[in-house]
Order: sequence, then structure tokens, then C-alpha cells
Amino acid sequence: MLTKRIIPCLDIKNGRTVKGVNFVDLIDAGDPVALAKQYALKGADELVFLDIAATLEGRATTLDMVLHVAEQVNIPFTVGGGISSVEHVDALLKCGADKVSVNSSAVKRPELVNELADKFGSQCVVVAIDAKQIDGQWKVHLAGGSIPTEIELFEWAKEVEQRGAGEILFTSMDHDGTKNGFANEALAQLSEQLNIPIIASGGAGTIQHFVDTFKEGKADAALAASVFHFGEIPIQDLKESLRENGITVRL
Repeated sequence: MLTKRIIPCLDIKNGRTVKGVNFVDLIDAGDPVALAKQYALKGADELVFLDIAATLEGRATTLDMVLHVAEQVNIPFTVGGGISSVEHVDALLKCGADKVSVNSSAVKRPELVNELADKFGSQCVVVAIDAKQIDGQWKVHLAGGSIPTEIELFEWAKEVEQRGAGEILFTSMDHDGTKNGFANEALAQLSEQLNIPIIASGGAGTIQHFVDTFKEGKADAALAASVFHFGEIPIQDLKESLRENGITVRL
């Protein structure tokens, strides 16, 4: 059985880590580089940094932060936010990022996924999908969840896999920050329809929620923010509980 991964997510705005509920009401959660260093020491498998205002503000993720993180951590990390070109990805990878996450820019120009996979390899390309249920259908949203589209989650996920994405990071906007559990039904459907890893995001509140998303949601990795940032779930305790539930993790 493949090892399941635990991934703290650091949403970045104005150089600080922030966390909200349903993508709004943001509060400060600390310095991203210091948090990253702590997570690497405490057993996180990977990290994800998302500059949540970059697309809305029409700018690229800061390279300085990526350089500082690379100096401080020894685990893989993904960077996303405002990424729209091969040149920008090249710069991020040279600064030390292991993967990049694209979202709005891929929806606006799907060929970007092909270009990145061809240039850097699928293993570097994570396509993030923010979606919420509207009239019983999962609809993709852009720009930090602020712009709805008519694009359907599962069709879009299949398309980006065909274009060369190496992973899907699926965030349920309905579950984000609620601490009521992940969107396991949608996650399981994604896992069954695709052949690439699915990262679950949105809704973690208890250790049981992680157990459920690996067992019921069939997720390959689980991403969370506030439960880690504010010390509600220590990563080591989480991993020990997962192992006790028969889930393979790296301790």
C-alpha cells in the first residue's frame, strides 16, 4: 500500500500565513518560513504554500519567500498563486520549490498544463481545483474562490490529467475551514476516475476526519491548515492514530 501523506498548507497574504472560513474572514497565523521549519521538524511529509491574493492582485508569488523556505526545510514543498508561465515556474524551481500549483491560469489557458508538464515533468505539476456545489453539481471557482464558472469538477480533473498534471489538489469550498470533515464522496469519485494522486483539502477538524478521508475518500494525501497552525492536532499524534487505524504513513 502506498504511504499516505500529511501536508500542512500555508495560505500567504502580504507575507504572512493566514486562515479563514469558506475562503473569507482571514486571521493571521504566523510567519510562513518559521512555520515551515517547525512542520518539517514535526513530521510533515510535504508543504504547500498558496499566495491566495496573487491572482486577484495580478502578480506573481514572491521568489524571496521560496528561497528562504528552501534554506530552512528538507521536505518537498509546492508553491502556488498567480503562476501563469513556464518562465515563472522555472524561476520558482530554481529558488528551491519542488512542485508548482496552478489553478486559475490553467482554467483560463489549459495549454499551460501541457507546457509545464512537457518542460518540467508531470511530477512538478499540481493542478489545484477549488469547487463548490451549486444545484447539486460541483462547479469550479477561480481567483481564490471568488469567481464562479460553469466548469464541472470531474470533467476538468480528467482534462488536466490528460494534459499532464501529476496531482490534483481538490479543495471543497463548502467544507473549507468548517472543521466538519472532508468532501469524501467527491474525493472518492475523483480517485476512482483518475490515475494520478488526489490531495484532499477543506474541512479537517479532527483526527477521525483524516482517517475518513483516507478510507472513505480514498485520498492519497490530506492537506490542512488551521488545525496544524494553531496546534489543535499535532502531526505526530495524527500519524500514530492513522497507523493504528491501518493507514500506512511515514513516522
